[in-house]
Order: sequence, then structure tokens, then C-alpha cells
Amino acid sequence: MRDLSSLPNLNIALVQTSLVWQDRLANYEHFETLLEQARGADLIILPEMFTTGFSMDSESLAEPENGPTYKWLKSQAKKLDAVVTGSVIIQAADGSHRNRLLWARPDGEILFYDKRHLFRMAGEHKHYTPGERQVQFELKGWRVRPLICYDLRFPVWSRDAQDTDLLLYTANWPAARRQHWNRLLPARGIENLCYVAAVNRVGTDGKGFAYTGDSQVLDFQGESLLSAGEADGVFTVVLSAADLAAYRTRFPANLDADTFDLH
Repeated sequence: MRDLSSLPNLNIALVQTSLVWQDRLANYEHFETLLEQARGADLIILPEMFTTGFSMDSESLAEPENGPTYKWLKSQAKKLDAVVTGSVIIQAADGSHRNRLLWARPDGEILFYDKRHLFRMAGEHKHYTPGERQVQFELKGWRVRPLICYDLRFPVWSRDAQDTDLLLYTANWPAARRQHWNRLLPARGIENLCYVAAVNRVGTDGKGFAYTGDSQVLDFQGESLLSAGEADGVFTVVLSAADLAAYRTRFPANLDADTFDLH
């Protein structure tokens, strides 16, 4: 078993803000100001589709895999000496359009996760191709698993089989289903015996849908460590590896988890 108690604490920053509809350059400018406020964090999390808002216009908005946002994130991660992550509309090498989370490390490497569950009520499944695999990233010894918005509703996909320490959700989750967001997130932390960090947006998008934020960080018992409410800004919290290790030792429910394979 890994010795979590020897890991350093993890300082994370959640950037909850409004997005300029389908205007990548305006969003870059806005986020650059906010990112300066996150300096000192190990991990900085941006909302889903942070350069455009939750748009189904993938044909005209998709960027190539190594396109401008890839390069922008790379430069921000280096400048801030932190991982910077969020999702963007990407045209993959096979020509498919993906809602892709980019995980930009300060050393210049960029990893990715493609959203698995596409929100059919908005027609996302008609404009994007779903991801095929779970991924897990390492940061200062911590195991971090990213997921995107609608993925939250699917506990099998969110279920930990890899000793994950932090589940990360980036989202454009509308105000109409705010209650679902606030109830599902604690459940994911409890059932996976891990921390959960979730970043949503605020404001109104180009289609008139309102977003009330509720970006938050929860511990392994589903208890709130940080709640941004409806505020626009940068919110930081420090996660304790020692606390996580102690709880898993005291309550090792993971040892009785069902085994299964995902196809």
C-alpha cells in the first residue's frame, strides 16, 4: 500500500468565472488576470470549454490538437509553475471533435482526457465523439483523475479502481440542475474514499442558460472544505495527504469494493 502520509500537501486553486461566448481571445485575456491570483497553487482548475462556453458549434470552433489553447495553457503552466487544466473543443488527429481536458504541466508536457459521457439533452452526442478511457495523472505523488461535467452522473465511470486521491470535475453545469450537482459531488468523495474538486462557471451563456457556480472541494467523507457559491473569482484550499491516509486506514471500505471491468 502507498504511504500517503509521506506526500506533501496539495495546494489547489479553483477559477470560477463567467465565460465570453465563443470568443477565445477574450477568454484568454480574462483568465490571464485571474490566473495571477492563483499563483502559488500546485494545481489550477478552469471550467469546461473555458475558451468558448458550452457550445455545440464544434465544426467552426474546434482547434487542432496542438493549437492555440494547447500553447496558451503550456505558457501559463510554465509562467505560474503549476499544472493548469480545463477543457476545450479539439479536433483530434482522426478528424473527430472532442470535449478534451488538457492537463498542462510546468515542465511543458500536456496530457489529456476526453469526456466520456456526452450530454444528449443539449445534443452534445451529435457534435462530439466520446472518450474511450479513464486516465489518471500524477502530481507531487498525488493520483488525480479528471472527469468532465455530465460524467458526474455516472458512478461506474467515476468509481475508483486505481487508488485515486483526488477526483477532479470541470463543468458547465446549469442552475436548473444545481441541486443534482450539490448532491452528487459528496457521494463521489464518500464512495471513492478520496478528495473531490469541482469547478463550474457562473453567468449566462450565449443560449441564455444561467449558471450558479457552486465550485467546491470536498473531503473523503463528503464534507465541504471550500464552497465558492455564486461568486466570481479564484478560490484556494490545501489538501492534506496525512488526513486522507489516516481516514483510509481507519475506514478501509475500499477493501470490500466490487471488482468489474469497463468496456
